[in-house]
Amino acid sequence: MCGIIGIVGTSDVAASLYDGLTVLQHRGQDAAGIATANGTQLRVVKGNGLVRDAFRASEMALLQGRVGIGHCRYPTAGSEGSDEAQPFYVNSPYGIALAHNGNLINTDTLRREVFEQDRRNVNTESDSEVLLNVFAHELDKQRVLTPDAAFRAVENVARRAKGGYAVVTLVLGLGLVAFRDPHGIRPLVLGKRDTDAGSEYIIASESAALDVLGFERVRDIAPGEAVVITPRGELHSRQCADGELRSCIFEFVYFARPDSLIDEISVHKARMRMGVTLGEKILRERPDHDIDVVIPIPDTSRDAALEIASVLGVKYREGFNKNRYVGRTFIMPGQGERAKSVRRKLNPIPLEFRNRVVLLVDDSIVRGTTSQQIVQMARDAGAKKVYLASAAPPVRHPNIYGIDMPSPEELVAHGRTEQEVQELLGCDWLIYQDLADLEAAVAGPKFPGRKFDSSCFNGEYVTGIEPGYFERLNQLRSDEAKKKRRLAG
Repeated sequence: MCGIIGIVGTSDVAASLYDGLTVLQHRGQDAAGIATANGTQLRVVKGNGLVRDAFRASEMALLQGRVGIGHCRYPTAGSEGSDEAQPFYVNSPYGIALAHNGNLINTDTLRREVFEQDRRNVNTESDSEVLLNVFAHELDKQRVLTPDAAFRAVENVARRAKGGYAVVTLVLGLGLVAFRDPHGIRPLVLGKRDTDAGSEYIIASESAALDVLGFERVRDIAPGEAVVITPRGELHSRQCADGELRSCIFEFVYFARPDSLIDEISVHKARMRMGVTLGEKILRERPDHDIDVVIPIPDTSRDAALEIASVLGVKYREGFNKNRYVGRTFIMPGQGERAKSVRRKLNPIPLEFRNRVVLLVDDSIVRGTTSQQIVQMARDAGAKKVYLASAAPPVRHPNIYGIDMPSPEELVAHGRTEQEVQELLGCDWLIYQDLADLEAAVAGPKFPGRKFDSSCFNGEYVTGIEPGYFERLNQLRSDEAKKKRRLAG
């Protein structure tokens, strides 16, 4: 999962790109980068770490231009080195920089095609660099540089690239080109603001970035749609591939900010509805429950926990103090780092646990090691019993469209019953959300029956899977494989 942003302004955009990336920081803490175009000059600055650490003032001063893109990264199947930071850049044709959120599932095939057929070289293991070279080749084939040529190039990219992707590119001589995969798995939103000097446009992963920068949300980029915005502020759009919207449901469960709208759905309201349906399930299964207090595991589960407490008619309490200077544990690069971070990140408030039957609420349970530690924290703080509720169903399958859910063997629910997971986590009772309830909660009353990419829960992959894909993925994504790459590097 990554955050991407692109702006076409009436003055230099580097500072706004920087501010926008800080809003999207929750989507990636591994590296960040910005590219801007000033006439015929394209500059790229990128570095490891948080946005605030990746750019020096002297480098920001070089990022001149009224068109630019930005990216904050968290690694999935690629390595964790600085070479993987985005945006990536090629100088042929024209000069193109690209930032990508998502994951291609036919990267190996495309890599061979790029080298053998397109006669282009890829220097890293990143699928984003492969995608950049595919787009550059298809644009070069058009022999002209116009919005129509860019749309034809995106049409060809959509035929060749399989997976989940939201993309912003900066093309010298043309402007900003953005596009989304045919199923809209990864989010992308368009915004606009009017100034005395003219109209300015923004494209970003989440609408929260638009709000903070003072842009008005116009709409989501449609699945399979491409948008071209020229340096003069001319907006062009075209449907470049047919497909059915399948937003990634894990955006609503965990990744997205609650103040964002994704495909016309409020993340905040979706999480509240998750709490209602899960609270109702708890009442069905244990109408005479003995829960004294509902405590969220901060931050993403708060909306759901509040509604669960309301449905159950019990107290809601904040029971953990969170150190906000520790990053999101889900996107830490290795299991050892994640485990150490839990204790550094959360500390229980004993008053809220002592001699109580506590229902802890989390947004989801993936590897389970974090949950084990938090359950034990609650016991050590004096809880009489510790129940654990997950606002999402059991995660039994890898996510292959840009979220680093690891090899199946590292998923705590893979190959285990819910009772076995409960025993492994050490809680007195474990209850999961049902998938049908989760999908209905996210869709809400405005979009009944809407379908989502729920593949990490049900194993149904809308793009299809080539034979041997999961075996190759396991070699790249497992914590052990990542550890070996770090040691080799």
